Amino acid sequence: MLEVSNMTIERSKVELTKEDFVSDQMVKWCPGCGAHAILSSVANVFPKIGYRKENFMLVSGIGCSSRFPYYVNTYGIHGIHGRAAAIATGVKVANPHLSVWVTTGDGDSMAIGGNHFIHIIRRNLDVNILLFNNQIYGLTKGQYSPTTPMGTITKTSPQGTIEHPFNPGELVLGAQGTFFARVVDINPRLMTEVMFEAAKHDGTSIVEVLQNCVIFADKAHEQITNKEFRDDHMLILKNGEPMIFGKNKDKGIMLKDTRLEVVQLGVNGITEDDLLVHDMYQQDPGIHLMLAKMSLPLYPVALGVIRSAMYPTYDDMVEEQILEAKATSKIKCVDDLLNSGDTWEIK
Repeated sequence: MLEVSNMTIERSKVELTKEDFVSDQMVKWCPGCGAHAILSSVANVFPKIGYRKENFMLVSGIGCSSRFPYYVNTYGIHGIHGRAAAIATGVKVANPHLSVWVTTGDGDSMAIGGNHFIHIIRRNLDVNILLFNNQIYGLTKGQYSPTTPMGTITKTSPQGTIEHPFNPGELVLGAQGTFFARVVDINPRLMTEVMFEAAKHDGTSIVEVLQNCVIFADKAHEQITNKEFRDDHMLILKNGEPMIFGKNKDKGIMLKDTRLEVVQLGVNGITEDDLLVHDMYQQDPGIHLMLAKMSLPLYPVALGVIRSAMYPTYDDMVEEQILEAKATSKIKCVDDLLNSGDTWEIK
């Protein structure tokens, strides 16, 4: 049973299946959109988590990703642009017995919602945020977003965008994030595993999904997902295991001085024992930040759970303050409140 500090989210008394979480609503994403795979992974992981359907809450803002609450048979709130994190904060603090999940896009979360995004991470509220990163505004038809690579031609950058894009992982860790993971939409199995780890984490979990928008940013992640070279361009992290990748599992990551370095196993006497071993529970975010920042062509892109560190959560501390206030306050009822402070009689 997954626990929320001293409170437990109610477990289902019957075994649930994927079908229990399938909505009767028509899914209106474009055929081939990566969001379909994310939806399927969520429907797979929710029964595995084991809570009652009524204890799941999905919150979204605006965008293609934000249609998500309609497509999962649980409670949900389709909010306003960029405000999903604020709504989720109120939901979780008001009812800590809910498992709260936020679905958001790279524009919804890091542009109009950027302020709420960094602060929910900083506060370490126990919610799970699924960040659909397709590097474009899809719902509003192809404007560049905060993650669009510099130089990309879009509807709003006909000569190529000249803005430096965010690296979501770097942003999360810069906001003192305790959990960050990255997955790709072509790997539902890894998505399900990572989402389960996010559910277990007590604190704000961010799962960045590299998602394909087939209409306005098709093949945006092709250098990572293409069958021909994806094994050489992906590093799938596993806690406690050396960082090995490559089609022939003959490449690895070493820590040399203060930076990461890609090495070839068997060259210059390098063996698995020389490679960096992944520790996702490390409190110090230094290595996690370097992993989150790795990018092509110098490095493979790190996938899986990059960071999962334990720190006190906002909702737990709010609950503790409420209990402390109840225990120490002289005011026990409304009559006590009305008769407290300066009082006088009117004759």
